[in-house]
Amino acid sequence: MGKSQQTYSKSEKEKKRLKKREDKRKKMEARKLEKEENGSKGIEFAYVDHNGHLVDAPPDPSLKVKVKAKNIEVSIPKTLESDKEAFDPIRKGSVSFFDHSKGFGFIIDSENNEKYFTHVSGLIDEIDENDKVSFELEKGQRGMNAVRVKKA
Repeated sequence: MGKSQQTYSKSEKEKKRLKKREDKRKKMEARKLEKEENGSKGIEFAYVDHNGHLVDAPPDPSLKVKVKAKNIEVSIPKTLESDKEAFDPIRKGSVSFFDHSKGFGFIIDSENNEKYFTHVSGLIDEIDENDKVSFELEKGQRGMNAVRVKKA
């Protein structure tokens, strides 16, 4: 007499699979019953009104705004000549601290009272504390640095 090919683990897996199938069928029947009791709503929609907000009712077509494709700008606007003249890269300020032995210091901007780091390599003239200076800003490792510093 031959031994059955059905092992214990195979039969357990088969039982789990059949139980899962039965649970799925029961859930489907429960959903059908609920749908019949509450009535069919169908697919829910979300609409976008004329302000760009999501609403549950269709928007009023009279409030729709026409936009021509040529009026849509997808890039950075060009700078005008008047904008270029208004921005002056040279700033004015005073030296709040400078250590000659270590070769660095700080300059306080006179416009916005921001403190900027400066290094001896960014100096044009030799500076001391409380000197009035003019400088330009450059992005450094830890923020903006004062460069091209000269006495005013």
